[in-house]
Amino acid sequence: MKNLPKQSLPPAHDTLHGVHIVWRRAHGRNGLACWLAIPHQRRADTPALVAIHGIQRGAEEMARSFAARAAAEGRVVIAPVFDEAGWTGYQRVVQRRRADLALIALLDELALEGLVGKRPFTLFGFSGGAQFAHRFAMLYPHRIDHLVAAAAGWYTLPDRHSVFPYGLGAEAGRQAWGPKFGAALDRFLQLPVTVLVGALDNLPDEATRSTPELDRRQGRDRLTRARTWTRALTHAARARGLATRIRLHTLAACGHRFIDCVRDGGLVDHVFAPPVPLDACTTALAA
Repeated sequence: MKNLPKQSLPPAHDTLHGVHIVWRRAHGRNGLACWLAIPHQRRADTPALVAIHGIQRGAEEMARSFAARAAAEGRVVIAPVFDEAGWTGYQRVVQRRRADLALIALLDELALEGLVGKRPFTLFGFSGGAQFAHRFAMLYPHRIDHLVAAAAGWYTLPDRHSVFPYGLGAEAGRQAWGPKFGAALDRFLQLPVTVLVGALDNLPDEATRSTPELDRRQGRDRLTRARTWTRALTHAARARGLATRIRLHTLAACGHRFIDCVRDGGLVDHVFAPPVPLDACTTALAA
């Protein structure tokens, strides 16, 4: 393994199941800290796994949960930390500070250090992290190998009649982010996408965003909203004559806790499962 620069390694550095678990501090004002799971034997032909936390900021838990399985495939796991003080609203990707550019800068730094290559990566997000992940993939589909969106609170729909972040329309008098997110929609719709949600994540809670319009368009709970988004992507792709590569899995006996989805719902298996092959849509819309 190529050693990280000494200044990148604080005391939190240990080894588990053939993989180093490393905390890397942020570099620069807009830099991101991250947890890394670095296999002893890295493979250049395997995509890195970038795992985006929710509002609980459980990046370390994610890195450790994926570490052993990633190490078996020679993958590096990168779990950035969008700290609450500096990155409020990171889920929307372009709100206030540019969370998308911060992630790209972090990946560029890691590439310079020899930890990852420039090839597309697998992007996973849970809850608020899934909001970030699917919106980042809309902006940069060429950077993504496989998108896994788990238990997002709500989604950006491929709908040019609703303004961003609910859809891809432009809001009058504001920067036209909707059309920018929609500019690469055809390419995004051809990505392999896995949507995960707990079968028991079917009741809104205090963290579930709710407005009359959002509830009407997407449903009131995460399970319903995951189904709505999956259908919307499938219909948008078919309307364009594109083959769909999206699948939805409900995780049995799981609610909205990441660790429960890992321990009881087989979340790790779904993240590392081969992406849907072209022309083989396996979307399952029933619980």
